[in-house]
Order: sequence, then C-alpha cells, then structure tokens
Amino acid sequence: MAVPVIVILGGGFAGISVAQRLEGLLRPDEAEIYLLSRENFSLFTPMLPEVTSGELEVRHVVTPIRMQLRRTQFVLSEVTEIDVERRTVRYQHVLSGAAGTLAYDHLVLALGSTTSTFGLPGVAEHVFALKTLEDAESLRNRLVWLLELADTIADDAYRARLLTVAVVGGGFTGVETAGEILELFRSVLRFFPNVRKHEVKIVLVEAGPTLLAGLPAKMGTYSQRVLERRGVEILLGDGVALADDDGLQLQSGRRVESATIIWSAGVAPSPTIAKLGLPTTRRGAVITGRDMKVEGAQGLWALGDCASIPDGEGGAFPMTAQHAIREGPKLAENLVATLRGQPTQPFFYTSMGMMAALGGRQAVAQLPGGGVLTGFFAWFLWRSYYLSRLPGMDRKLRVTFDWTLELLFPRDIAELRVYSRRAQDEAAAEAGIKRQDPRVLS
Repeated sequence: MAVPVIVILGGGFAGISVAQRLEGLLRPDEAEIYLLSRENFSLFTPMLPEVTSGELEVRHVVTPIRMQLRRTQFVLSEVTEIDVERRTVRYQHVLSGAAGTLAYDHLVLALGSTTSTFGLPGVAEHVFALKTLEDAESLRNRLVWLLELADTIADDAYRARLLTVAVVGGGFTGVETAGEILELFRSVLRFFPNVRKHEVKIVLVEAGPTLLAGLPAKMGTYSQRVLERRGVEILLGDGVALADDDGLQLQSGRRVESATIIWSAGVAPSPTIAKLGLPTTRRGAVITGRDMKVEGAQGLWALGDCASIPDGEGGAFPMTAQHAIREGPKLAENLVATLRGQPTQPFFYTSMGMMAALGGRQAVAQLPGGGVLTGFFAWFLWRSYYLSRLPGMDRKLRVTFDWTLELLFPRDIAELRVYSRRAQDEAAAEAGIKRQDPRVLS
C-alpha cells in the first residue's frame, strides 16, 4: 500500500508550523511530507521595519527552512500549476530551472499574501512595498542614498522632496515603519553636516479616522500622540487618489511632495489562489471550513493569509502571524485525524492581544481582556514577545546582540547593493508594483 503524500505550499509561519507538527504526530511510515517554497528561509515579518531602519541585520530575521525541519523533504521551487482534480502540483526549481510534478493525497495551501495597491493610478509604478526581505533592504538603501544626495543638493524644493518620506497606511506596519525611519534619521544625521533635523519630514497617511483601526481607540490615539510628539505628521481621513513622479495626490486634493512613498495600506492573498477555481472571498482568500479543510476539493486544506477561516461568530480569523502559527498545528492535527479515520476539530483561538512599536522605546499593546498598555513597558513587552517567537536560539541571540549594539552606537549608513535584483523583480511583479531602483529618483 502506497504511503500518503502530504504537500505543503509556502515556507512562512503557517507552512512551517504545519510541517513541524506533522513531523511530531506522524510516524515515518505513515506519510511522506514535502514543503515547497521559492525561498530557502522563513522571514520573521514583524521585525521588517527594524531591518529597514538598520537596527537589525538582514540575516538575523531569517531562519533557513532546512534547519527548522527534521524529515520533511524541502524543495526550493516556484509552483507553476496546481490541478485540484488530478491532485498534482507542478513546479520549477528556482536555481536549476528543472521542472517537476508531485502527486499528493493532501495539499496544504499556505501561500501567504502580497501587497495590494487597490488599482489606484500610479501607485504600482511609484511606491516601495514592505512585505519581503528584498523590500526592506532596498528601502533601507534608498533612505541612506537620499541622505547622501540631499547632503550635496542646494535647491531647497528638491531637498524638501528628497527628505520627505510618505508612509501610506496607519496599521501596524505603517505605524512601526514611520517610527523606525524617524529613529534611523535621528541616529545618523550628525554624519550629514548639510542636512538639518527640521528638514527631515515623515508623513503618515491613513484613509480612516484613526490609526490602528479595529483595535481599542486608546491605542490609535496614543500612537498618534507619540508619533506626532516625535515629529511625524499624521493625515487621517484622507485616502490616496493617485501617485506620480513627485509624490501623492490625496482624495481631498491635498498634495504630499515626496521622493519616497512607502506603501503599507493593504495586502491581498497570493494570486495563485485565484487560478484554482475554488470558492473565495471578495478579497480573494480561499474559503475553508472551521477545520481548515476546503469543501468540494478532496484532500485540500488552507490556512494563513491566503485563507478565510470561520471564527464561529459570523466572521473570519484575522490575517496575523499570531493566528497563523496557531492555525498550523491545529490543521496538522486535523489532517492526521483524517488519515487515521478520526473526526476533525474546529480551530478556535482567542487573541492574546496586539502590539505596535512606535520607536524611541515606546509602544502600545492590547492585553488579554481588553486592557491597554502604553509606553516603555509596552515596548519591553513587544520586544520580549517577538524575541520569544523568533525561531532558533542562534537568531534570538543575534537579535539581542543587535538591540544591545543599537543602545551604544548609531545605525549603520553603509549603502549595500548586493541584494538580489531577480528576487526584487519577482516580488514586485507578484504584488503588481514596478520595482524601484533605490538609486534612481522618479
């Protein structure tokens, strides 16, 4: 009798957690497990803003997938076709280009999400996303290069556009990015004698009436107060109408002149989902049952950012890393139960709360039960929690060392140009964004 084959697509929080739990539950003779990902590492996305600001080294927020798995067979590949009727996955190896096909008994979709520009005019051509490691490194180089150029420019209007950074989206990524970029500039301005502190301008644009929408109002209000006190200009209730060579045009008619626009206004499920002919939500996430199994497709499961998992109260669980790393083990348990002819169980998880770092050793945190913690203690909690969730003791130690060095020394202002252009092109194309060269102004 053939051993069942389980194929997991995606090497993020969700996919890795499924594979790890399957390894713990299944005997080697019960199933073969494959994990396909186009990267050979998993990225700890909550720390991306700190990579952008130079507080953390790039390699310290990634963990090789092979180091996290014991007997799952890893394939460094790009998925080219999924046939849910024949139950096959076709792929192409990222490096060799060799094509391959896997026949599966169970397929787990953990494909994550990409940046969404909502089809707004000019946005795809003029913004920097902050979703991948390449995004963070490219943006960091851009920020350093802007300072280098501004230090040599005499034209006041041109300098003002160079030194204005617009961040679109007042959610967690936008708020944390605005705070971190401000920290970067303040840490290194003394090395640029012709750039004055008052010339650097961070503008945070949010279409809604408050920052951190969906969380207690106190969190958004506190975040706004802290960021404004530190010098961030916040524009609420005014969405983006278009982006062009010189900056943003807002729906109110207001202009934000900026050479660098950072887009954190939304994400969309992986475009691969739309090609499968499965039931999806309006935003494109595949609809699952409460046990994370996709109805109407044999042996198909989904979780994480690409899935809409009912919460039992008429809604769906949010697209957060906190939920993804809990969905993974439960999906694995349900998959094993199915293999063994046992009933599956619904996924249920009560959020432990949400946190956002604001820079300057300030943060805001929602605690279990609805309480809100602010200031230094919230910042300490933010760092402690995410450090505990970082995979691998070596990564924990490296990040702790980076944080310690940041207390003693300024941020690094070396403009590195060794990042992969191919990876940037692929990530940008998938997100619908034209890749920006950090050394070329629009």
